[in-house]
Amino acid sequence: MTTNGRELTACKTCELIARRDAGDAPMWDAIHRTDHWDLVHAYNSSLPGWLVLVARRHIAALADLNAAEAAELGPLIQKVSAALHEVTGCHKTYLAQFAEHPDHPHVHLHLVARRLDDPPETRGPAVFAYIDDATRPLVDGARMNDLARRLQAALQRR
Repeated sequence: MTTNGRELTACKTCELIARRDAGDAPMWDAIHRTDHWDLVHAYNSSLPGWLVLVARRHIAALADLNAAEAAELGPLIQKVSAALHEVTGCHKTYLAQFAEHPDHPHVHLHLVARRLDDPPETRGPAVFAYIDDATRPLVDGARMNDLARRLQAALQRR
């Protein structure tokens, strides 16, 4: 696989997209799919409502978005944020993008439900304490699937 003339050794994000394309993904890993973006629940989060928008094409930086991907992204962020608010009752939606993890060198945006009662030590950038934290139980598949069903219904209303 190449991007911008550079060879990539592996991209777990691309593997997950291929699984979705094959119809082998659980509901929480294929909540909403558009021409250019996939909406999924984070598989390694202990926070219900930690969503990820994944570029369907392998790109490593936001500057590499084409016009169609960029045009679809803004309205999709707003639509997903509104659906997340409706389904979870969250106070805000955090948005972050890094694409720096060695397994995920692929543009993906985190849309995170931030509730009013979230502890102060998990607000702002510290919200990433909910990712890959062995001291907190991960959101289980049944709960993620329930959120996915409710998010799908909320997205259809928009």
